[in-house]
Amino acid sequence: MSEQNLVVLRGVLAAEGTQRDLPAGGTVRQFDVTTRDDDGAQTVPVAWIDPPPQGLPVALGEGIVVVGKVARRFFRAGGATQSRTEVVADEVIAATNRRRVGRVLGNVRRLVEGTASAG
Repeated sequence: MSEQNLVVLRGVLAAEGTQRDLPAGGTVRQFDVTTRDDDGAQTVPVAWIDPPPQGLPVALGEGIVVVGKVARRFFRAGGATQSRTEVVADEVIAATNRRRVGRVLGNVRRLVEGTASAG
């Protein structure tokens, strides 16, 4: 986690997305999380590098917490350069797993307060 670029996202799993192999090795699981507030619903794309073999900890429509950073990547598609802004996940947790969510949010708090080193 970075103390300068830090995202905590809570919502529901909107799309399981895809998992693909990366050219440099490893895998990425891309999925969407939908949040709701007074301004309506927002769908946020998430990329999880080298997720565990068991995959996502929740089913479609269930609560999920993602902690990570915002990244913008550039790629070629249809002969043009395009970009995508997404959350790159460090932690992906079922919202019902209160103990783990609490532990991770405690780490986030220490980073924001400057009482822990970035990891």
